[in-house]
Amino acid sequence: MKWTSLISSAAGLSVAAGLTLFTAPVAMAAYDGTHCKAPGNCWEPQPGYPEQGIGSKYDPHHDPKELAKQQEAEDQMDERNAKRVRYFKSWGQFIYDVNKIPSGPK
Repeated sequence: MKWTSLISSAAGLSVAAGLTLFTAPVAMAAYDGTHCKAPGNCWEPQPGYPEQGIGSKYDPHHDPKELAKQQEAEDQMDERNAKRVRYFKSWGQFIYDVNKIPSGPK
């Protein structure tokens, strides 16, 4: 490797490091924290964002049918688990696949 390329790459690194030292304080000084509602609560909404989300275009309108799907899935899971536990208590063997659990006695 030539000495000129080493010198130019070292000069480039020193310039980059110098620029980093000058730009870092500017980026950190962008927010001064003067508009805080309480200590540590300094979030400010963007212009045009409502104070309360309820009743605005940002209010999520959840469909009750979609919300009920989670409860239905949990109920089905509890039902499968009850079948597994009932078979395990009766026969002493745990079978994970509910379809493989015999309905009658062995």
